This record gives sequence, structure tokens and C-alpha cells, in this order.
Amino acid sequence: MDNLLSDGFGLMILGMGFVYVFLIVLIFATTFMSKMINQYFPAPAPVQAKKPSSANAQASSRQTVDPTIAAAIAAAIHQHRQR
Repeated sequence: MDNLLSDGFGLMILGMGFVYVFLIVLIFATTFMSKMINQYFPAPAPVQAKKPSSANAQASSRQTVDPTIAAAIAAAIHQHRQR
């Protein structure tokens, strides 16, 4: 019985050791691949959008909804509430 218990603990330590080593190798491999990808395929520089002029901002705030679309939306809401 004592031999069986010591064999069990030995296998447990061996298994945990393999998992630990595998995770460490995985971390290094992922880091290495990430550096290689960034070296050969760098990310493009972000393009900054221009701020809209005040005339464009005012025009977009004054846009209205087409009356036929508004009527269709109202009819759909009315039909949904009737159910």
C-alpha cells in the first residue's frame, strides 16, 4: 500500500511538472511568434479623422426622417403593441 501511494505521488509530481514546463514553453513560443509577426507585418499607423466643420455638424443635426419611413415605423410599433 505504501509503494502504491508513493508511485501515485510520483506520477502526480511528474504530470504537474510536464504541464508546468509545457505552459512555460507555450508562453515563450507565443511571445516569439508575436514578435516575429510584428517585425515582418507591422500594424499600419492609425489615420486621424478630421473634425467636421461647424457647417457640417449643423447640417447633420437638422436632417429629418422621411415621412413615409416615420409612418412605417409608427405602423410597425402599433401592430407590435396590438399583439
